[in-house]
This record gives sequence, C-alpha cells and structure tokens, in this order.
Amino acid sequence: MTPLEPGCQLDHYRIENLVARGGMASIFRATDLGSGRQVAIKLPHPEMECDPVFFDRFQREKEIGQRLDHPGIVKVLPDEEPSRVYMAMEWVEGRLLRDMLAEPRRLPHDRAVALALGVCEALEYIHTHGVNHRDLKPENIMVSADGGIKLLDFGLAGKAGARRLTFGKFSRVMGTPDYISPEQVQGKRGDARSDIYALGAILYEMLTGQPPFPGSNPLAAMNLRLVKDPDPPREIDPGIPAELQEIVRKALERDPRNRYASAREFARDLEHRDGIEVADRIAIRDRGLRLDPVQKRIAVYSMLAMIPVVIFCMMLYVAGHS
Repeated sequence: MTPLEPGCQLDHYRIENLVARGGMASIFRATDLGSGRQVAIKLPHPEMECDPVFFDRFQREKEIGQRLDHPGIVKVLPDEEPSRVYMAMEWVEGRLLRDMLAEPRRLPHDRAVALALGVCEALEYIHTHGVNHRDLKPENIMVSADGGIKLLDFGLAGKAGARRLTFGKFSRVMGTPDYISPEQVQGKRGDARSDIYALGAILYEMLTGQPPFPGSNPLAAMNLRLVKDPDPPREIDPGIPAELQEIVRKALERDPRNRYASAREFARDLEHRDGIEVADRIAIRDRGLRLDPVQKRIAVYSMLAMIPVVIFCMMLYVAGHS
C-alpha cells in the first residue's frame, strides 16, 4: 500500500498532516470533502495489515467505536466500502492526559478528581454496553479544550461474547505496565474491575506525580502489585485529603472483589468525599516500609521466586489476550 502524504485523497477525505505514529498504526488529520469538517484517520502500518489477528482486532475496534455513542468516547465514523483498511474518527481539539502530566507531573486535587469523574462516566457507559477497555492509561485519554475527556484506542477492548484471539508481539500488546491490574499480570482476562484498577492508578499518578509502583524495571513493577500495596498517596503529598486517599486505595485493591463494583460507585465516592470513612493507614505503611530483617529477606526471596511465575503468566496473557 502507498503511504499517505499531505494533500493526497483517501476516498472522500483529504489528508492534511501526520499527527502521531505508533507501533501499529499512524494517525493523520484530514478533511471530509463532503462536510468540510476535520477528522482523524487511523491507518495501520502496511506490515500490520497482513497480520490476520491484528486485522481482526482492528475491525473489532472499528465496530465497537461505531456502535458506542457517548460524549466521553471518540466516535468512529461510519463508512461504506472503504478503498483500504483505515478508520475515520471525530477530530478532538485538546491534549493527551499524558502530556498534561509531563509538566507539572501533579495536577491540582480538584482537577484530578474532575478528570477521574469524566472517565468514570465514560467507563460506566461502555461497561453497561458490554465493553471493557482493558488498556486505560493517560496516553488513551484526551482532555478536550473545554475540560471534558474522551477515551481513545479500543484496540485491546474486550466485548462480551467475543472469541479469544492470540497475538505474538509482547511489547505492542502490553505497552506500559503501570496501569495493568494484578489479575491481568496473572494472565487472567481483564474485565470492568480491571478498568477500575487502571483508573485508580491514573488518579494516583495525577495526585502524586508518579504511578503506584514506579521504577525502570517493568517486570519488578508488575511483580510488586501482586505482593504489596502502593505507598499511601499522603506519604508522597501530605496535602492530599485523607478521604481521597481512601478512594484511591479502594480502587487499587489487589483482589478485584474488594474494589469498587462499578464506575458509578467509584464516581459516587469521588462526588461525596465527606462521607468517606478514613481508616488508619499506619498498618499499611508499616507493612510496606518497616519490615523487620527476617520479613524483608522473606519478601525479597518471595519476589525473586515470583519472577519466573510472572514471566510465565505474561506469556499466557499475550497468548490468550483478546
């Protein structure tokens, strides 16, 4: 396939410029020649178009995006007999949340809560329509000029009843591990509660300026979430309200049964923080930071022993992820 260049025409769209180039596809800004409105064109790289599993994923993402209709989700536009494999989407003026966290890394508490509420609303919509995002992260959240949010990239989304697929490109499927839930690390299929965990991790980062398990070693970060809780946010920033810390803690519970049961429940606590019961965080802090020497050795040996288990589980995750 001939690569797209500015000024060329793709069906009834005129390509304006390349916006972003990812591992599997590129995003172009384009103009709809019929309506004159700006759109985004997602075009797979030529080598990916030949991959039947990627093609199936791409078509699923396209179908999900055309079916969902919510102000918090980037809309995929309908098409008729496209000349090649691509996806036309609404154009959104704004910034990725990842860019907003680059400078400064922390957001004001009220701003972080407002963005989390917007994501909760979008998640509640997709979950009630049988879709789980499963790749929620700041790179997939667009903050529009009016302060609203738009969820992007449903390439790894799971649809109720969809058959399982396999995909061999580990790094492209997994991306950053900072927002993956413990059950996904264990090789289990992510569900709505995995999205809750991811949003909890994003809120933690918006408040503290770092992910729950920071570090340059992604395997260690994934392993840590299986055996310990993240440091309480107030230890990083004492100005974070204790009630807000409790909400983050619940969203990041290792056992999904102990997390918020729905995005609506998550949002309710964010909106009514004065009713949150504040627990004693000393026990959690002591368990994570003040282990005696014997406990520390046991923890280290346990983490080392878990490494091959995590590697094996990640192989299963990639082999059975849909």
